[in-house]
Amino acid sequence: MNKLLAGVAAISFCAAATPLSAETAEEDATAFGARQSVIHASLSPSGDKLAYVASVGAGGEALYTVDLAAGTPPQRALAALDVMSDLAYCNWITEQRLVCQTIVSREDESIGRYISATRMIAVNSDGSEPNVIEGARSLRALSHTYYGGGIVSLNAESDDSSILVSRLYGKESSLNTRLANQKDGLGVVSHDVDTGREKRVEAPDKDTFGYIADSNGVVRIKGTGNATARGYSKDTLAYFYREQGSQRWQPLSRAEIDSQTVDGFEPHAVDAAGNVVYGFDYGDRGFTNLYSIALDGSLAKSLVLSAEGADVDDLVTIGRRQRVIGASFATEKRLVKYFDPGLRDLAVALGNALPGQPMVNFVGASEDERKLLIVTGSDVDPGMLYRFNRDTNELSPLLPVREMTEGRRLAEMKPVTFPAADGTVIPGYLTLPAGSDGKNIPAIVMPHGGPSARDEWGFDWLVQFFAARGYAVLQPNFRGSTGYGKAWFGKNGVKAWRTAIGDVNDAGRWLVSQGIANSEKLAIVGWSYGGYAALQSQVVDPELYKAVVAVAPVTDWRQLIEEERMSSDFRLVQKFVGDGPHLEQGSPMRNAQSFAAPVFLVHGTADNNVDVEQSRDMEAALRRAGKSVEYLEFEGLEHSLRDSAARKDMLMRIDAFLSTNLGS
Repeated sequence: MNKLLAGVAAISFCAAATPLSAETAEEDATAFGARQSVIHASLSPSGDKLAYVASVGAGGEALYTVDLAAGTPPQRALAALDVMSDLAYCNWITEQRLVCQTIVSREDESIGRYISATRMIAVNSDGSEPNVIEGARSLRALSHTYYGGGIVSLNAESDDSSILVSRLYGKESSLNTRLANQKDGLGVVSHDVDTGREKRVEAPDKDTFGYIADSNGVVRIKGTGNATARGYSKDTLAYFYREQGSQRWQPLSRAEIDSQTVDGFEPHAVDAAGNVVYGFDYGDRGFTNLYSIALDGSLAKSLVLSAEGADVDDLVTIGRRQRVIGASFATEKRLVKYFDPGLRDLAVALGNALPGQPMVNFVGASEDERKLLIVTGSDVDPGMLYRFNRDTNELSPLLPVREMTEGRRLAEMKPVTFPAADGTVIPGYLTLPAGSDGKNIPAIVMPHGGPSARDEWGFDWLVQFFAARGYAVLQPNFRGSTGYGKAWFGKNGVKAWRTAIGDVNDAGRWLVSQGIANSEKLAIVGWSYGGYAALQSQVVDPELYKAVVAVAPVTDWRQLIEEERMSSDFRLVQKFVGDGPHLEQGSPMRNAQSFAAPVFLVHGTADNNVDVEQSRDMEAALRRAGKSVEYLEFEGLEHSLRDSAARKDMLMRIDAFLSTNLGS
């Protein structure tokens, strides 16, 4: 990373990029397959120092720190260069000390799956004195601990160098000793990042899965979920709270996990000054709203924000104390409703002043919130990181979020709607190649993953790659997607697969009916559940799409259930998928004989979300049925194929596959 522009006192912008000459498939795959340049960024308490986690090489990450006031070059402080290790984030705690979380994946041969272990590391800004934050390990431990803790609060009761950390405790053998730990579960400790000294704040509780501290660094909320005798998670969650100054837990709310959604008040943040907890719950119309509940013993519940026709689904916070400043929801584009008038006005002013009027997001702040870390972006702008000084009104560009796409002309994403076969209007996003008239061109339908998710307006590296290669791309938010309320989600995209896949296929038919797509050059591409939808579209209508690409797809729902049997989430997965004829009828691997279009499969062997055997077995089933299939497998890569070289290879192979089978 060598494009840091620190200390810029005035805004300067480059002229709009001139349309480039046609790029080769390799050049497009290199640019769009590259991972984000900046993965996470943080401002120090003074706001004068920046820390950012950057991509290094094909699959590594490194922490860099910069003294913005001095204008010194970036200094590497920490690195995770193994593709099986992930440096997820780093946050300043003091002006010299940071805390980072790492995730390491390794294969557990006893269960035949990859297991991810997390660890937290405290380190100086120059990389010196690294210290793993974890409890003492004992040879008497009766179980392995893969969870290395998480940050509950960046400030522990106003102690500048201490943080609150959740910690998982395990029982120890008591043979020949009375000192063995006999408690297990999740607790909280206060950890001083300068000295390493700790004190227990919350005793371990085997039923607790998480804690929430208020803006003063005091634990006020805990969430519990009992497990069955066999260790499987139950589908009922219970939340408890404490009044200010009290150590007594009182009931706050209960919630049911139903088909990957939570029905009931789910707390997210506690405001100490207002003595309220903010959280989400369904309203009378079946949409998720933001509410606050008083933590003074009355449990008075107030509606804070609702949105017409959309779920309010994200709480916006800022700074070390995670002060609540707003909430957001997505309609055609994501909108933020700010509760802080000053930040609302600033977001509007910056959005209007910057080229292309991008979306503005506050992602960090100094302790006094006078210096802000901002990320801007849009459908044709992968993003830029800035620092804004509220005292001088100086906006300083810092880093591009995706350095490899700079200077390229990107394609615009437009919100559209199309009719399903039953007349239901389906929302989605259409991206046409830059400069195209959008008539009679090769096209791709790209259903999203999840299925408990939705596509949103903004930069998408897959969409931009296909648009650069000359394809129109339609992303349907089919029924079974989230964000549109309970009724739209329905029974979910597995139990109600016919509805979801019907909407996906109707997206392709609409492209043809509008004259956008050439019916002989229509393909479908999907990842995860989207990969499943791409495959299952052939079972419903084998003649519609002329080529099918499925990355990390589920191909057999009964097999997925069995793969999760060793997981604590087995019962939740079983409930989500359900039982009945839809498991056979809705599994493409069991219906390979229906396929007419050639298929391209991609999977990583270290996939924790969808086991690689799903693609291996799909390939075998298609070959037995005499169908055309290609399979690309990446050794040691997880569900998102978090490796720039692998993504480049995949994109080039997909481009060649589509060109061959669509004649494009």
